[in-house]
Amino acid sequence: MDERQIQIIMDSLWPLLKAGVSFTIPLTLISFALGLVLALITALARLSKWRILKLIFGFYVWVIRGTPLLVQLYIIFYGLPSVGITLDPFIASVIGFTLSVGAYSSEIMRAAIISIQEGQWEAGYSLGMTRWQVLRRIVLPQASRVSVPPLANSFISLVKDTSLAATITYVEMFRTANQIVATTYEPLLVYTEAGVIYLLFSTILTVLQNYLEKRLSRFSVR
Repeated sequence: MDERQIQIIMDSLWPLLKAGVSFTIPLTLISFALGLVLALITALARLSKWRILKLIFGFYVWVIRGTPLLVQLYIIFYGLPSVGITLDPFIASVIGFTLSVGAYSSEIMRAAIISIQEGQWEAGYSLGMTRWQVLRRIVLPQASRVSVPPLANSFISLVKDTSLAATITYVEMFRTANQIVATTYEPLLVYTEAGVIYLLFSTILTVLQNYLEKRLSRFSVR
């Protein structure tokens, strides 16, 4: 590695980190938060007794899980303008990632709710609680602890998946790397540097995930 390449790495570091902190992380946080709300609604709808809700939300999960995320982003950003709906790259990215998180996380939440023993429901009913009260006060708090590890993994995966937003012109970290490569002609160096930063973000989040799991394990029944 010569001096020019070292200088490129040094010059690229701050723009990449800035894009990651200013654009990649906010996009991830907003999409994941909205996705969790959608996931909970979807999980509850698919567990409800209303057949129409099961069909509607089941169809949504089927479509999102059965098609590539990249295709979904292209439809939202490049396809919708053909019917008169034009979206900002950030809004289009949030919609695409939110729909994806909602579909995949709903299955995690649904499985967690189902895993709660029937006796928990019966105990709540014996105290005079309604179904909604049992769900809110007894079942969901327990199911949320069960859901933490897989949901945390989904969050870490979403950090990396946000690189797909570069394909719809959203200037996050990977898009910034593309711009740097276009001026330096050093794709191996710049993309590797971007990969290392993604790895750094994922490692920090993994450490936080492990800490959170240990904290929650204190409340688990042994």
